[in-house]
Amino acid sequence: MRAILLIASATLGLLPHLACASSVVVGHYRVAEGPDVAGELVLTRDGRFEYGLAAGALDERAQGRWEMIGGRACLFTEPKPLAPVFAKAPILPVDGAVPTLLVTWPDGRGIAGVDFRMGFDSGEPLEGYTQDYGWSMPEGDARLPRWVELSVPMHQLASARIAFETADRGMMHVVLTPNDLGVVDFEAACLEAKEDSVILHRREGDMRFRRGED
Repeated sequence: MRAILLIASATLGLLPHLACASSVVVGHYRVAEGPDVAGELVLTRDGRFEYGLAAGALDERAQGRWEMIGGRACLFTEPKPLAPVFAKAPILPVDGAVPTLLVTWPDGRGIAGVDFRMGFDSGEPLEGYTQDYGWSMPEGDARLPRWVELSVPMHQLASARIAFETADRGMMHVVLTPNDLGVVDFEAACLEAKEDSVILHRREGDMRFRRGED
């Protein structure tokens, strides 16, 4: 009985410290990663957070809950985002011609800047990126594509290997369904307090924030 009381007493003694830590981390933070990057992180007293980032062509956002784990505030995106999906689709002509590779949104608009790696029966694979009107084999290269892999590195997005079938005749149309593209899936991404800032530790790398106006 005495041991139980001692444990309970020790636990109660920690509560003010934990409450204080939670109170200190609440606030409005701005990203401190250079002049070309803008972003903010807001942690509210009800255990919720909002995050946003704009860095060149990259836009990110997230919202959800935060909780104290091991003395640090850790972020959990809610609801959990649905990942974008690449899927093979019927061939789609562009300006009367059919490119070797075309990547579009579901509404048919072409997507520029999708990296690809394309393989053949012989020779080295080709690497490049799409334009909004697609991509076509170089003049003089008569090889027939056998597979392609697609990626959008800034969103950590990559497809499985997609095969060219005989009926495709060396042409492919892929639709990228965005779903929650741009929503960051924070899963216990924790903040580390520094002297004049906080560091957000996430899978893609650390981010530094400074406290702004609440």
